Amino acid sequence: MYVRKATGRRTATLPDGSILTQADLPAADTRWVARRKLTVVQAIRYGLIKREDAIDRYQLTVEELDAWTAAVQGPGPDALKVTTIQKYRHTTAD
Repeated sequence: MYVRKATGRRTATLPDGSILTQADLPAADTRWVARRKLTVVQAIRYGLIKREDAIDRYQLTVEELDAWTAAVQGPGPDALKVTTIQKYRHTTAD
């Protein structure tokens, strides 16, 4: 049995001291819940996975990933929850 060597970083240390690894990343065909979205955003932010690789791996649009990133940086991880998305959504007046 051969084990393929992972390219890039294998671990990332988050500000709270926890460690994020390649094994912590969600499966490519995952059902998106707030925790998994947060994991992907943190993995990109702390260099565990490249942004382009995440877009390809998870079949995301650039706008979708940007929205997740903005939600985490702005209101926080709770803004990723589908049930509370309208509470944090910014609307523009016409």
